[in-house]
Amino acid sequence: MRIVVGITGASGAVYAYALINALHRLSVDIEMVASDMGWRVLDFECGLSRSDLANFGNIHENDDLFAPISSGSYRCDGMVVAPCSMNTLGAMANGIGDTLLLRAASVMLKERRPLVAVTRETPLNLIQIENMARLARAGGCVMPASPGFYTKPTEIWQLVGGMVGRLLDSLGIVNDVAPRWQGAR
Repeated sequence: MRIVVGITGASGAVYAYALINALHRLSVDIEMVASDMGWRVLDFECGLSRSDLANFGNIHENDDLFAPISSGSYRCDGMVVAPCSMNTLGAMANGIGDTLLLRAASVMLKERRPLVAVTRETPLNLIQIENMARLARAGGCVMPASPGFYTKPTEIWQLVGGMVGRLLDSLGIVNDVAPRWQGAR
């Protein structure tokens, strides 16, 4: 299995890092692409650089539209954009593909492969909500970074893990990253 992970400049880079770690542990091939701000936020929030992520998979330059992930003929099983800025959401929802991250997302939609946008913004304006609806109508999945509290987490990693488990589920990847709801006891 091969998954593309896109990282944008929204807050919440920890979701990208935790997802990449989980995919790596599950022996999934990982293709990564980040916006310039995505790299900056990853460094600012997590203290991580490109070289830290290079051990997990292939890193592509966002301006390299010749990269394999820019083509529908390159076999990928899905893509997650985490975190997904509202700017990136708007571009994806409107078919803009002028960067590799956006082109790879467009490929997922046209090839009917899973595309999951982990949006990270609040409150939302009507344009952002309409962009979410437009992306969903085009076949994408909008998964706001809203972790659940029913597992009674005591650490941030438990909250992040809950989201990562849901992301893996949305890609059809069997996992035990986070506890699952077993009903009230």
